[in-house]
Amino acid sequence: MKVILVDQRHGHTKTIVLKGWLKGLLSLCLLGAPVALGYFGYQLAVSQNEGIFSEESAQNWERQIKLQAEQLAEIKQDSEQQLEALTLRLAMLQARLVRLDAVGERITSIANLDTDEFDFSQPVAVGGPDMGNSQSYSSAGLVDAVSQLEQQLEDRQQQLEILEGLMAERKIQSDVFIAGRPLSRGWISSRFGQRPDPFTGRLSFHPGIDFTTGKSGAEINTVAAGVVTWSGPRSGYGLMVEVNHGNGFATRYAHAEKLFVEVGDIVKKGENIALVGSTGRSTGPHVHFEVYKNGRVVDPAAYIHRTAR
Repeated sequence: MKVILVDQRHGHTKTIVLKGWLKGLLSLCLLGAPVALGYFGYQLAVSQNEGIFSEESAQNWERQIKLQAEQLAEIKQDSEQQLEALTLRLAMLQARLVRLDAVGERITSIANLDTDEFDFSQPVAVGGPDMGNSQSYSSAGLVDAVSQLEQQLEDRQQQLEILEGLMAERKIQSDVFIAGRPLSRGWISSRFGQRPDPFTGRLSFHPGIDFTTGKSGAEINTVAAGVVTWSGPRSGYGLMVEVNHGNGFATRYAHAEKLFVEVGDIVKKGENIALVGSTGRSTGPHVHFEVYKNGRVVDPAAYIHRTAR
């Protein structure tokens, strides 16, 4: 076996011839080095694996798995509780929406709004193009959104209830506001004040205004809402209806042919309460209309020419 040595500095070479036992020793070293390195690497790997798969490491893994299982169970329980709470809040919001719908329908009725335009049983018409930048709610974001919606609903409910109260009060004031005539058609046959008595010809006081259509049967309507305090025959008035409108006001409708209300009835503004007749001290079919303010009769002319509220 020859071994050639090269001197890089001077460029000289030197050849060494190995014979006998030197040749065998060098061959053994060259061939045995990889085997030795492989053996030591195998032993090192086995020793490390024994440390990884030891009984202690297995127990640590078991404890970690158990801990993670407990954490997952807690997370699941918290999620179920949050879902249950969110479901309850949504149910409360739905109940509030029902209440708001009822208030809205009430206000629509009071304000005489178009029920087709404000139909609370139908969803609100909305829309718009998809801009492609939408994103899903996170769990925390969803809870915040529900909280904000809940606060908005509470504010709107308070505002609507206040508005409902104002509208109802305004409607009550409008309903009891005395304005208009007891007959939709007809003319005035006798005014309020001094006049010749139709039976005696002597000057006498006439405490109301007479309206007539020239024949019996026309509808007599209330000029304001109120409570019926008299319904029946009365001396000089024939069949008469008296309605108390509150705030010291009352009206009377006399000489009727037929009555449709009884004492204690609540009547609306413009409701038909009787038919024109000629009962009592009367010369022909007409309705004698009187207005009382704080117990004293007043000229109805100031009220029949009013503009209804």
